[in-house]
Amino acid sequence: MTTILFSFCISLIISLIITPFVGRLGLLLGAIDNVNSRKMHTAIIPRCGGIAFVFAFLFSLLFTSLLNTDISEQFRIDQKTLFLFLGGFLTVGVGLFDDFKRLGHKVKFLFQILGASLAFYGGIRIEIFGFFGVDLYLGFCSYCITVFWFLFFVNAVNLIDGLDGLAAGICFFTFIVLGLLSMLRGDFLTTLYFAALAGSLLGFLRYNFNPASIFMGDGGSYFLGYMIAGLSVLSSMKSQLGAVILIPVVALGVPVIDTILSPVRRFILGRRMFRPDNGHIHHQLVASGFSKKNAVLIIYGISVLLCLVSVGMVHFRDERAGLLLIVLMAVAFIFIRKIGYFEYFTNDKLLGWFKDISDEAGFTHDRRSFLNLQVDIGNSRSIPELWDKMIAAFKKLEFDMAEMQFNMGDSLEQSPEKDDDPGQRQINFEWAREHFDKEKDIFKDSLLKMELPLRTSNGCPSYGSLWLIKDLKRDPISHYTLRRVEHLRRTTINTLRCIEKK
Repeated sequence: MTTILFSFCISLIISLIITPFVGRLGLLLGAIDNVNSRKMHTAIIPRCGGIAFVFAFLFSLLFTSLLNTDISEQFRIDQKTLFLFLGGFLTVGVGLFDDFKRLGHKVKFLFQILGASLAFYGGIRIEIFGFFGVDLYLGFCSYCITVFWFLFFVNAVNLIDGLDGLAAGICFFTFIVLGLLSMLRGDFLTTLYFAALAGSLLGFLRYNFNPASIFMGDGGSYFLGYMIAGLSVLSSMKSQLGAVILIPVVALGVPVIDTILSPVRRFILGRRMFRPDNGHIHHQLVASGFSKKNAVLIIYGISVLLCLVSVGMVHFRDERAGLLLIVLMAVAFIFIRKIGYFEYFTNDKLLGWFKDISDEAGFTHDRRSFLNLQVDIGNSRSIPELWDKMIAAFKKLEFDMAEMQFNMGDSLEQSPEKDDDPGQRQINFEWAREHFDKEKDIFKDSLLKMELPLRTSNGCPSYGSLWLIKDLKRDPISHYTLRRVEHLRRTTINTLRCIEKK
């Protein structure tokens, strides 16, 4: 216990001493976080603070290894430890390079995969998962799941690093609870690692908490996420890999939920799934009226509660653990919905989105029946026949009046309505719903009026125009009306082109 406490204190002291120097180095070399619309700070701040607690962690292990204790003698560089640290250095390295020179997300993602692959090669693997008394052997899926495990935590910590002290504080609580649980299982070497990490973060928080004078940057957040992922697997390999492996997931509940929901939110909103934005949970708290400091403290409180829940899961390795998870997810859902995070996932938006997909795919009966009308229109052999079939489409769409003007080409079939004047090159067709008085109803203030050109592009001939009128008071516009009108317009143009070629 004395060795573990020594490691914690040494890393704390080193971090307190070197963090200000790292901040000055960041300003000197240009590793700074500028102010923009997505950032929550209002001044230029160095973003290379990860260097400070990475060095504090490594030097504390070095000093601890010089002690002549039972725990310090366990510290040796075996294959698992070597490749875990090599993968960590690679991941941290690309993050630090991004702090200074900025890299694309694909390059960073590739190096994250390489770092996780090194850990897997060294033996840090998720090969078996046991829960509710059932052991599931992963086999050839072990590599994919292990790499995903590392990527998930690396990016979870990176995403939550949006307010002063937020990521560092959450990870500090996580390291404390993971260290205590490792100690209860008798895994004192892993406890030593967690203690050194916790001490280095506590010293860094002295300068990173609101108002922050330094940020951890991508290098720091990648390091924390990587170590949580790697050490949790390393520790769990010495016990049943079931509820134990879920502890960091629960302890890091806020960034885990944010990591899961952020790509979904961006996908629904039509944004790039992995491009940063200001829609994260901590942004929503600030937007709800909380100060930045209070928003951080609220998430701290949630994280402490989740850490306590994760401790309870260790003692409930049966159905009670599953019940605890269900209750926890329900509470998390209610909280996140309360702060407005689920405004992107409301029933009307999701229902409308699924309706659009099913309509475009032709799953709905209404879409298939309208498609049948389109096919029928496309089989028209003359303009009068085309117009008669278009009327059926107007009626289905509940329009009140339609007027079409064709610019006749020499090859288009002449209509019976056309007179014998060889200079006349237009044909007008008109239709109105029964009881629609063109002279009076055309001036209502509830009318939707559209003029649609019958041409596809500037390089194509114009076949005229289509006028449509709909009384919205009599029948409101439906979810698909405008889409159906565009389908009708394109079908009409294609049909006119076919008639012209005959």
